[in-house]
Amino acid sequence: MPLPQKQVYTSEDYWNLPDGQRAELIDGKLYAMAPPNRIHQKLIMELTSVIHNHIKNKSGSCEVYPAPFAVNLNSNDKVWVEPDISVICDKDKLSDRGCEGAPDWIIEITSPSTSRMDYSIKLFKYRTAGVREYWIVNPITKIVQTYCFEGEDDSCQHTFDDPIQTHIFDDLTIKISDFLP
Repeated sequence: MPLPQKQVYTSEDYWNLPDGQRAELIDGKLYAMAPPNRIHQKLIMELTSVIHNHIKNKSGSCEVYPAPFAVNLNSNDKVWVEPDISVICDKDKLSDRGCEGAPDWIIEITSPSTSRMDYSIKLFKYRTAGVREYWIVNPITKIVQTYCFEGEDDSCQHTFDDPIQTHIFDDLTIKISDFLP
């Protein structure tokens, strides 16, 4: 849900938010971020760990960052988002502020308060910015919606019990139910 808009917000406003206040800047609007619940955090931790270990075991060059981690999607200071998980394979995009440009893979753990943003606004922004792969993990419906934006767009729905093949790593398959009781 957008914060009350008094003006068009800029990256300066985003970076000067009070300590502890999390928001995302999308096209001049600041969107407040609610604190995540326990399952949300568990999924972030487990997925980040699996992806990190895969990259490390393969001596890969990609890096994985869990939220809070700032991503300036178009490197133009107009869109700053904090995906739940960002995988960046081009280290030139990394700065002290976060990621300058589109990550290769983004995972969002959705909730009722973020689903409109995750399934529409962010889907559009991520696709047009050049994100290669996008997953929306829904703990309520136990569905993972995956998008591959390389070549022909590919979108699939998976249950938490399905092994899901990642697109950016040919040899990584993830089954979400492995992380939850």
